[in-house]
Amino acid sequence: MKITNFEQLECWQEARKLNQHIYKLSGGNHFKRDFTLMDQIRRASISIMANIAEGFDRGSNKELIRFLYIAMASASEVKSHLYVALDQGYINKEVFDETYRQATKIGKLINAFISYLRSCEKSGRINAQPANRQTD
Repeated sequence: MKITNFEQLECWQEARKLNQHIYKLSGGNHFKRDFTLMDQIRRASISIMANIAEGFDRGSNKELIRFLYIAMASASEVKSHLYVALDQGYINKEVFDETYRQATKIGKLINAFISYLRSCEKSGRINAQPANRQTD
């Protein structure tokens, strides 16, 4: 399958879903009063999507992998912020669990993509070009 843009990447699609969910839950009455936390969790969720996209268009697997690691770290940051939101009573345990699972899923997808890219580099199967990235 030939991937020609970052929007086709499952990890980016799932990050977009997480970002929509984060915006919805952080807009709640109690949560939005804590501007610092609201801003931080939103920025972290945006960072996941942005780093996947930016890395994709960097033109090399090495750069893509570097940005994927940053995206994975941002997913972990979202998970950490979720604990604060839970502890402060801004979200309930059910919302926490659902959102935490989504962030974990994204981290796993990114990690699998990194592993795939590394295996392809070793075998010489990928010639990474920004608008012509091949995944098999």
